[in-house]
Amino acid sequence: MSNEDDLQLAREASAFYLKFSESVLKETPGHLKLAESVSAGFTQYAYAFVAFDAEKIDAKSPQLAADMRLRAGRMYARAHRHAMTALERTQPGFALALRQADPQKQPRLTRAQVPLAYWAAASLGGWVSMSKDDPEVVADLPLSMRLAELAWQIDPAYGQGALASLMGTLEGAKVGGSRQKAQSYYDQAIALGKGQEAGPFVAKAEGVALPAEDRKLFELLLKQAIDISQQHRSLQNEVMRERAQWLLSNVDDLF
Repeated sequence: MSNEDDLQLAREASAFYLKFSESVLKETPGHLKLAESVSAGFTQYAYAFVAFDAEKIDAKSPQLAADMRLRAGRMYARAHRHAMTALERTQPGFALALRQADPQKQPRLTRAQVPLAYWAAASLGGWVSMSKDDPEVVADLPLSMRLAELAWQIDPAYGQGALASLMGTLEGAKVGGSRQKAQSYYDQAIALGKGQEAGPFVAKAEGVALPAEDRKLFELLLKQAIDISQQHRSLQNEVMRERAQWLLSNVDDLF
């Protein structure tokens, strides 16, 4: 679906694709690439078509928005479960080792496991963001950072800046996180995207410019994201274009 640049068509086709892929995965649970695809699919669907919709209606329909966030949280949890199951199958004891405080006892990834670790981290981060009233889920945010860091140790350029952007978002979300360090991650993500990925620009706008109350930078980054999405059509860029345009339309409320 990544090459599909019609967002509505992608939305309509995704549900069947996800259910079909998930059913196949149940029959072949050791298939890493399929597990990666299913985890990625549920994470992206939750972000683009559920959580974002909740944001857009929050002011007018708070209860409906809350219900949609619960749904998004369940999808993120589903994505995380698929990724972690695959990691556990390829490396028995992975989940337990991940929770160890001693870095020497924590798991090590192979390059083939990096995509799964990325989606496990991204989906867990999304799940936490949808579950602010659930302390048990929120308490697992450090595990999201740990998964991302394990992937970072092996392939910091993963996803043309996607991993670097995730590192920036998680750095900004954690207690005591460094805004300067988060900005460094976002800048790396932008460089790795080589002017073809809109996501890091939107992430930096929300993760750096917005907390700093820098409206000028916020608007500049979002306009850059829109320009990139128009020049390099892809599903991801279309999602980011729509989000950038929505953020710009609400800029007076944000600042």
